[in-house]
Amino acid sequence: MWFRSTLAYRASFLLTTLGNAITSWLEFAGILIIFSHVDQLGGFSVGEVALMYATASCSLGLADLFLGNMDQLGARVRDGSVDAMLIRPVPLFAQVAADRFVLRRVGRIVQGLLVLGWALAQLRPGWSVLEYALLAGVIVCGAAIFGALWALGGAFQFWAQDAAQVQNSVTYGGNRLLQYPPTIYGTELVRGVTYVVPLAFVNWVPLLRLLDRDDPLGLPGWVDFLSPLVAVVMCALTALLWRVGVRSYRSTGS
Repeated sequence: MWFRSTLAYRASFLLTTLGNAITSWLEFAGILIIFSHVDQLGGFSVGEVALMYATASCSLGLADLFLGNMDQLGARVRDGSVDAMLIRPVPLFAQVAADRFVLRRVGRIVQGLLVLGWALAQLRPGWSVLEYALLAGVIVCGAAIFGALWALGGAFQFWAQDAAQVQNSVTYGGNRLLQYPPTIYGTELVRGVTYVVPLAFVNWVPLLRLLDRDDPLGLPGWVDFLSPLVAVVMCALTALLWRVGVRSYRSTGS
C-alpha cells in the first residue's frame, strides 16, 4: 500500500529520492575534502576509505529501507495504536517494518553503489571471484547487523517508549563511524564496537582482509570471516528480545 501510494506521485518520489542521494553525497564530499589536504588517513588511501564508506552506506541503506521505521514503535506504544496491530492476522514485526514504508531511502543505496564502483576503479584490485563474493557478503551481512540493531532498538521501546534517538545513535552514528578506517580511533573505542556492539563486523573486519591490512586489535585471521555468524547471532538475539518485548506489552497508559 505504501509502495503504491509513493509511486502515485512519481515526480515527488523522484525529487525526494534525489534529495536523499544528494544528502548522502555531502557525507562523501566531506571525505574528499579531507583527502584534498592529505594523501592518507590513518594509513589508508582515498580509494580504501571510499570502499569503507560505500560498504557501510549500502548496508545501512538496505537496513534503513526495510527496518528504518522501527524507531517509530515508541510513538505507537504511547498512543496505543499497537493494540490495533496486535489483533490483525499479520505478525507485529512485519506490520511495524512496513508501516509508512519510505521508498525514497533507496537513494542512499544507489549513491553507495556508485561510490563503490568509484572506489574499485581507484583501487583496481586484482581480486578473485571469491574475494568479490566476500565483498558482496560484506554488504549483505552488514545490512543484517544494522537491521538487527534497528529491531533491537524497537524491542527496547516496549519498555522505554521513547528511545528513538538512542536507537539512531547506534545505527546512523555507527554508520558514520564505519565510514573511516579504525586506525584513526582509540583502541578502547575499536574494542567497544568489536566486542560489545559488533559494528566492526559490518565492514571493518572483513575489509581489512580484502585490503591486506593488519587488524588494529591483533585478532587472528579466521575472525575476518565471522561476519555471517555475527549477523545470525544478532538476528537470533533480536528475535528473542522482540518476543519478550511483545509479551511484556500492557497497552498504553499501563
